[in-house]
Amino acid sequence: MRIAYFDCFSGISGDMCLGALLSAGWPAEELQSLPGRLKLRDVAITVGEARRGPFVATQVKVSVGGRQPHRHLHHIMAILDGADVNAAVRERAKEVFMRLARAEAEVHGSTLEKVHFHEVGAADALVDIVGTIQGLGALGIEEIYASPLRLGRGAVRSEHGLIPVPAPATTLLLRGVPVEMPDLEAELVTPTGAALVTTLATRWGDAPAFRLERVGVGAGQRDLREQPNVFRILVGERETAPGPRRRVAVLETSLDDENPQFVAAMIPRLLEAGALDAMLVPTHMKKGRPGLLLVVVAEPHQAAGLARILLVETGTLGVRVREEDRFELDRHPEDVETPYGKVALKVAEIPAGGERATPEFESVRMAAERSGVPLREVAEAALRAWHERHRIG
Repeated sequence: MRIAYFDCFSGISGDMCLGALLSAGWPAEELQSLPGRLKLRDVAITVGEARRGPFVATQVKVSVGGRQPHRHLHHIMAILDGADVNAAVRERAKEVFMRLARAEAEVHGSTLEKVHFHEVGAADALVDIVGTIQGLGALGIEEIYASPLRLGRGAVRSEHGLIPVPAPATTLLLRGVPVEMPDLEAELVTPTGAALVTTLATRWGDAPAFRLERVGVGAGQRDLREQPNVFRILVGERETAPGPRRRVAVLETSLDDENPQFVAAMIPRLLEAGALDAMLVPTHMKKGRPGLLLVVVAEPHQAAGLARILLVETGTLGVRVREEDRFELDRHPEDVETPYGKVALKVAEIPAGGERATPEFESVRMAAERSGVPLREVAEAALRAWHERHRIG
């Protein structure tokens, strides 16, 4: 899978995205033809180089001249509908503009229908947003990761007068996103940049392991004294995941001086309370005392409830909790008929192709008790029945 990592150590804006994509290999002529394909008049794009600290970065300037029309959201959507771009780019650009419009409407206590994009900014944003999405597609980017965003402080002048940094719309767009507030008086994240990254990025934080192939560096319009005002895109190939990946919570607590019978009883108690898995691991505590490490895997939203059970029903004084990524195999249940009755199985889909079946223990146990045969014999019969069904199929 081809991924891009948005390194936002000095923020993000639309023109910085364009510069980074050109630096990473997107042909400049494709960007410069965009105003014509959007049917925008008196809009031109210049591409050059700018030094920002130790970086020589690609700088993009969108020049808007003439008398631009007053544009509301429905005007923007009409431009996108009539643009000479592919359908995927068009629909993704609409998502970004819709997100931006919702934030502006909330800031001004208005509605989507009444939100307007000021004359120059509307043309500028169209180029920034459509160009960024088209450039990512041209580079074959399938998934985007982003670092925490540095926002800056101070104030900027707008058509409404002086407004604080980060801008009101920017703060609304970044709800739920990891941010930093350095003591730096500059607008590092613009509303357009915020709308782009919050729409396009699927994960935040550290980049996953991947083979780095290209680096693109886009220059901001200002040269900051405190740090290089650039935005970087790191492009590379990531190995295809062996299965779906999601976040789980892992709870751990170390136990000594506990009745082993009471601790063993905690496993079914935790599973009944919603844990995905629970296990006990023998360990050695301080001063060589034997002990047990109780590990619980759960959905993140259930971590607090399961931690409460551990704190109340064991002698522990604390529970460690962390979130981790987990690769999972797709799975589904199946039942098979055996000489000992019906047995349930869990069937997993293998990434290399095919399926793997595992008899459910409780179902095997009940069948073994009913028929009076060993557990192993019931499990082997269930697997034979499953293989026979699939061989015939």
